[in-house]
Order: sequence, then C-alpha cells, then structure tokens
Amino acid sequence: MNKSTLLLATLSLALLAACGQKDATAPAPAAAPAAAPATAPAAENTVGKSVYGKTCALCHAAAVAGAPKPGDKADWGPRIAQGMDLLHKHALEGFTGAKGMMPARGGAASLSDDEVKAAVAFMVDQSR
Repeated sequence: MNKSTLLLATLSLALLAACGQKDATAPAPAAAPAAAPATAPAAENTVGKSVYGKTCALCHAAAVAGAPKPGDKADWGPRIAQGMDLLHKHALEGFTGAKGMMPARGGAASLSDDEVKAAVAFMVDQSR
C-alpha cells in the first residue's frame, strides 16, 4: 500500500471515529410489528436512513476508500449478489478488499447491530 493510500485510509478512519458518534438525543428504534398485511406498502427504513445520514454518508456519498455510493448499481450489484449476511458481516466486523476498506461499524463503535444492519438495508434498497 503506498503512502498516500495509507494516509487517506488513516484520515478516513479518524474522521469516522470523530464524527460517527451516536446521537444521544435520537429515539430508540421502534420494534417491528409482528405481522403486516400483504397489501400494506413497505415501511420506510427511517433508522437506516438516519444512520446512513449521520455516519455512513461520510464515506459512501463520496466513495471514500472505495466505499460504493448508494444507487450505483454496477458497484453494488456484485456485493448484493453475495447476500445480506455477508454485507452485514463486513459492515459489523470491517473488511479490507481489492477496492478499499470498510471499518467495523463504519467507525461508529456505539452503533448497535440492528442500526448497522438497517443502514446496510437502506443502501442496498437504494442500489437495486
């Protein structure tokens, strides 16, 4: 890895660590209803949208460190094809690949598993 790539990755992680803090005033995620009628419209993923806006967008909106931009079907397609379980694993535990790196929990250690998974679902939904 050359020095400029290492510097960019280090600065990205520092930015994420500083800016990815959970908002203490944010309401706790609501529990999902037990069952919804088959004809009901899909509920908006407000938790995922909020987490994306506060944490994930720092890298994903600008494709920092190889982060795929939501809506980029060509970049997201192969990732989505690997399945949500693997996307969740990489988002929760972190991942370094040929295109770049993903810090664990987007650098926001205070995010719950459910919040991280909701953010992944939000980005995937934008990218199908």
